[in-house]
Parts: sequence; structure tokens; C-alpha cells
Amino acid sequence: MSSFIIVLIIALAVLVDFFWLDIDGKRWGWMKSWSKIQKIIFFVFFIIISLAMYFGLSTEYF
Repeated sequence: MSSFIIVLIIALAVLVDFFWLDIDGKRWGWMKSWSKIQKIIFFVFFIIISLAMYFGLSTEYF
């Protein structure tokens, strides 16, 4: 359960930064010409890759 909370916090931090904190477009300006669906796909893949990396690094090797 704690790993889910960590991933949720990371995903929310990125989304809050993109939609709320970066009002000048300095950090996410390279996505300015992207369509809405491209941005959604990017964030979905970002969350999936973050989950895979987190769970892959947190498992013990046999």
C-alpha cells in the first residue's frame, strides 16, 4: 500500500506542476505545440514507466 501512495504522490506532483505551477511555460514549454491527446498519452506513459521502474527496483533478486 505504501508503494501505491508514493507513486500517487509523484504522479500528482508532476500533474500539479504541469497544470498549475508552470504558468509561464518554462519547464513544459516544449509541449506547447502538442495536442491534448498527445499530452494525455505522454502522462499515461510517464506514470506507467514510473510504476515499472519503482516496482522493478523495489523487488529483491532471487
